[in-house]
Amino acid sequence: MTEPKEQRRGRKIAMTTEERDDFLAGEHTCRVATVGADGRPHVGPLWYVWDGTALWLNSIVKSQRWTDVVRDPRVSVVVDAGEAFHELRGVEVLGRAEVVGDVPRGTDLNEVLTEPELLFARKYLGGDVFFADGRHAWLRVVPEKVVSWDFRKNPLLKPA
Repeated sequence: MTEPKEQRRGRKIAMTTEERDDFLAGEHTCRVATVGADGRPHVGPLWYVWDGTALWLNSIVKSQRWTDVVRDPRVSVVVDAGEAFHELRGVEVLGRAEVVGDVPRGTDLNEVLTEPELLFARKYLGGDVFFADGRHAWLRVVPEKVVSWDFRKNPLLKPA
């Protein structure tokens, strides 16, 4: 696996690796942008988990997002938070979505999915058991580039 491209702009307000990992673990909803057949972007919210090296997206297989990704795996995923301008923070992951496992996800054991499914169950289902519903499947996005920002680090934006 190659390392993602380093962020070139906004490094003073970029998150450290630890801050990024904590942020991605704590937030619940991302927005996934895909490329439609006509070249137009399609953006939609989705639940996700971060394992420290990749974003795992649990997507409905009969969705525009899934159709787009199967045809063109390039995606941009944003997770952000904050209300006031000086509170804004987020992470953008650019990469290619790869289908992992059965489509839709069945109940067969898949060792590659053990960690993301446990992370997902703990984050969204309140336990250690992941339930495959026969409608979703897994997409893994290994970052080619990661951009982060945390405006709380900018001393010029501190509230009075």
